[in-house]
Amino acid sequence: MEWSTAIAAEDPVLVVPWQSPDGQLRWVDLREDDFAMDEIREADEHPALLSALRALNSARSPVFTAKCDVWAMEAEELEATRDDLLLEPEQAEAGVACYLDLLWRDRGIFASRHRTEQVLHRLDRMIEELPGSLAKAEAVVRPAVVELEGAVAEGYCLSLYVKGVGVDATEADERWSAALREVVALFRRSELLAL
Repeated sequence: MEWSTAIAAEDPVLVVPWQSPDGQLRWVDLREDDFAMDEIREADEHPALLSALRALNSARSPVFTAKCDVWAMEAEELEATRDDLLLEPEQAEAGVACYLDLLWRDRGIFASRHRTEQVLHRLDRMIEELPGSLAKAEAVVRPAVVELEGAVAEGYCLSLYVKGVGVDATEADERWSAALREVVALFRRSELLAL
């Protein structure tokens, strides 16, 4: 898994709760209300994302989600992913990708860039090659501001990207789904946050 930081003054900051300027999209707190999942269109369209959102927002999860999206890769992103995975064009003619913005529940990790990076080093060691070498995961550490229950906290979040490719859209979706399940399972393993 590759990871990087985007914490310069000009880099975007994740703010929770959030709402799009037109009011059509907003943060949905999935930790307490399972029916809130109905508000996330992407989860309806992609069962693997629905499963990931349930797992990542469950009480046992060390994180909760702030944003997500799924898309079919355009030519440029597909070519870059093929290059990263050392694949020939005919091995990866289609691709599916997603991102999930994740916030740490543990305030000590959330508030500390160093501890966030320690967890990513551990995650990098835990992750094995993703299914069939036709998938990859990346993470970006970003600044975050969370205002929940009247309290404001500044810290760090993760933007997690999972990508899968295949000879056609069906195989790409299968590879992406399998990789997303594997990465989400790692976030739920107790040794991820072990000191």
